[in-house]
Amino acid sequence: MTGDARLIEEGSGEIETAAESGYPAAQSVLGFLWGMGLLRERSKQKAFVYHHFASDGGNMQSKMALAYTYTRQDMFDKSVKLYAELAEVAVNGFLISKDSPVIEPIRLHNGAEENKEALRKSKGEEDEDFQILEYQAQKGNAAAMYKVGLFYYFGLRGLRRDHSKALSWFLKAVEKGEPRSMELLGEIYARGAGVERNYTKAFEWLTLASKHHLYSAYNGIGYLYVKGYGVDSKNYTKAKEYFEKAAENDEVGGHYNLGVMFLKGIGVKRDVRLACKYFIVAANNGQPKAFYQLAKIFHLGVGFKKNVPLAIALYKLVAERGPWSSLSRWALEAYLKGDVGKAYMLYSRMAEMGYEVAQSNAAWILDKYGERSMCMGESGLCTDAERHQRAHSLWWQASEQGNEHAALLIGDAYYYGRGTVRDYDRAAEAYMHAKSQSNAQAMFNLGYMHEHGQGLPLDLHLAKRYYDEALVHDPAAKLPVTLALTSLWVRMNHADSILVVGGDMIFCLNCLMIYLNG
Repeated sequence: MTGDARLIEEGSGEIETAAESGYPAAQSVLGFLWGMGLLRERSKQKAFVYHHFASDGGNMQSKMALAYTYTRQDMFDKSVKLYAELAEVAVNGFLISKDSPVIEPIRLHNGAEENKEALRKSKGEEDEDFQILEYQAQKGNAAAMYKVGLFYYFGLRGLRRDHSKALSWFLKAVEKGEPRSMELLGEIYARGAGVERNYTKAFEWLTLASKHHLYSAYNGIGYLYVKGYGVDSKNYTKAKEYFEKAAENDEVGGHYNLGVMFLKGIGVKRDVRLACKYFIVAANNGQPKAFYQLAKIFHLGVGFKKNVPLAIALYKLVAERGPWSSLSRWALEAYLKGDVGKAYMLYSRMAEMGYEVAQSNAAWILDKYGERSMCMGESGLCTDAERHQRAHSLWWQASEQGNEHAALLIGDAYYYGRGTVRDYDRAAEAYMHAKSQSNAQAMFNLGYMHEHGQGLPLDLHLAKRYYDEALVHDPAAKLPVTLALTSLWVRMNHADSILVVGGDMIFCLNCLMIYLNG
């Protein structure tokens, strides 16, 4: 996928031909193009049809897009079915014992300074720190060897996953006495990642790692005993003992695996409620497989009352860690290289699939870069109106998923009539959404709207309550809140004797703070 307008136009015809020939990948891209209104009149119906065909053909990106669409339309039975399938695919790619580090998605709109470190850590082999680390590894530093292997194995710091390179570095690190590499070697041989699968070697490496008090290795050993791989025979008693050792040492995987044993009655008496307790502990510590098990419990109503909306939310968390999430890295790489158009297209693709961060990033690129975003409309480069409308739609979707920054921007757009018709009622609705996320700016804005009767009933007492709430949630808002409360006091006590002119500007707390701090 590219941000070059000419190439997009040339490729569009080829995509249509391939889609009509029944290729799921082409049908999926065509669904995206119709949904975007890219070089064609936007049509949600045609987008849905092409995604439906692609989904039937096994295309996971279209399944994600459909699942998200069904969720927004409250068609929960269809949504949960797709998200359950997607989450299962994602879970099957997760590791046996050691969880992969969570790669936090980068929000481009956080600000240059705030994002500087995160962006720097995503430059892969071009990153100076990585080059220094690799040089140290080549000179025989065992800890550096382990870290370089780790980066390649999990695809961290913007590197592409390379299991062969990871294996090579872990073996070198072990020769230098680095114990942490032993556990990863156990994973590699158990999964056959970059090497022929060998459970016997996996067991040997995990056992060596456990002797160095690497407690997550206990999970791998327990798994091998549950399956009877690389050991004499299945032994549920030993498996449970290893999982308990891991859990006792605050290893989250131990809680998860004990949950599985009690959920399925593997070597123990089945106890769904106890299983759920283990899964909750694991989920609270970020274990994605625990979210998956909880989703299944609430989806099917196993031991608990069925709760499909909750199951959908949990499945979605897991599904978004599937292999298709690699689009996020490609988008970031394009952005770091200055190809804003390509970054915008890739983030837009993920936005359609329901990724909130991608929705925010695509919208931010449109607002920040304007024509340079290479936004393509119905008949070429987007007009200002098309670009504003597209950014507005993306921010709105992000706000629906709990992004308070997006909700504020939507509120501001309606309040000031930026890129849309001025609508105080909808502005108030967006600010209320941001307020539900305990956002002080939204509380202040709602107070202002109540004070002036804009989109909300004129209610000075309720205005004061919102101003007070804003101060509680953000002490830095003391000055603007004090000014607002002073104005409010004048309105409440001297409305008949003093002319109070209502302004048309909501205070920007951050802007005022920046101004006062000079």
